[in-house]
Amino acid sequence: MYSTRIADMADSEKPVEKLREYGAERLSDAELLAIILRTGTREKSVINLAQEILNDHPIHKGLFGLNYRHLNDLMSIPGVGLSKASQIMALTEISRRMSSEHKKERIRFDCSETVADYFMEQVRFLTKERVYAIFLSAGNEYIHRVLLSEGSIDRSVLSARELFIEALKADATGIILVHNHPSGDPSPSEMDIVVSKKIKDLGDNLNIQLLDHIIIGDGVYISLASRGLI
Repeated sequence: MYSTRIADMADSEKPVEKLREYGAERLSDAELLAIILRTGTREKSVINLAQEILNDHPIHKGLFGLNYRHLNDLMSIPGVGLSKASQIMALTEISRRMSSEHKKERIRFDCSETVADYFMEQVRFLTKERVYAIFLSAGNEYIHRVLLSEGSIDRSVLSARELFIEALKADATGIILVHNHPSGDPSPSEMDIVVSKKIKDLGDNLNIQLLDHIIIGDGVYISLASRGLI
């Protein structure tokens, strides 16, 4: 099938020239992705390749679908090697971080809803559990966060010592735990509750309060503090 090359397009239709002339907001999703990819293949232009990438997921199409793609998924698309797949993964991660930074500016860390909203887009698409700890000052002001463990919640027990070392170094008086359930169901397991109680007991002895443990599913969350489970 014949595929129009970028070089053969009118200047007004070339993505970079179009962006320069009209602004990024006038470009389609495929054209924006084409600028990131830069080159296509012998068989397809970079725009055709971008369109194929955006429509490759069997369920989730368009830019949103990139959240569900992994490096090997992308590299299975003809014309996408390690370099292009890495560029797309980096682009997706930058988008998540930009969203998080914007939300952090207005978040109240004494409200489970806004904490969950802050983390939602970062973790809802992950295929493994990640456990984060947010460190807060006496006024519930954000200090910083750490990735406590990856794989399963029970691994955070092994990291409890490191957790409180970090909390003491940050001069934190409060901690909020956040982790995701890849199944999409945020209902707490028995292990979720056991681990939370153990960390709360350790924190009480150090005057560092575990304020909440928020479990995030696919667009939904549960606060263990609100449920009276810690």
